[in-house]
Amino acid sequence: MTVFFENKQRRYDVDEIQKLIESVVDTSLKVENIDAKCQVSIMLVDDIEIREINRKYRGIDRATDVLSFPMLEKKDYKNIDNMDLDTGELVLGDIVISLNRADEQSKEYGHSFDREVAYLTSHGMLHLLGYDHEDEDERKVMRDKEEKILGFLNLNR
Repeated sequence: MTVFFENKQRRYDVDEIQKLIESVVDTSLKVENIDAKCQVSIMLVDDIEIREINRKYRGIDRATDVLSFPMLEKKDYKNIDNMDLDTGELVLGDIVISLNRADEQSKEYGHSFDREVAYLTSHGMLHLLGYDHEDEDERKVMRDKEEKILGFLNLNR
């Protein structure tokens, strides 16, 4: 598994955050029983940057907590052609996380900053793996999987 990081904010030190995110990515793949070597790109940003990305790619002119850009549209990871030819890894896509928003939400929900970053990462990973929350049933499936991932990391509420 390879996780590429791009830090486009200056408020938070990202060394420990990157280790946490790598753990969440790895745990997400294990929970989903994905044995393929995978590649994910993570961009850590502020609210200004995520608002611009949200406007550019989704046509929504506001900041948000996490954006996901999946490279795949299905949950079946066998016989997939979306491989990095240099590494042989399956390229899952990109996740953009606003650390400002993670900080605000951790205070709002009364849990740690680390838990919120882990939650946003798990949410983004599930989108990369083909999950969505367009209706209540899908939302419940995603929430249950997010809590399972966080539970494995001892980051329950």
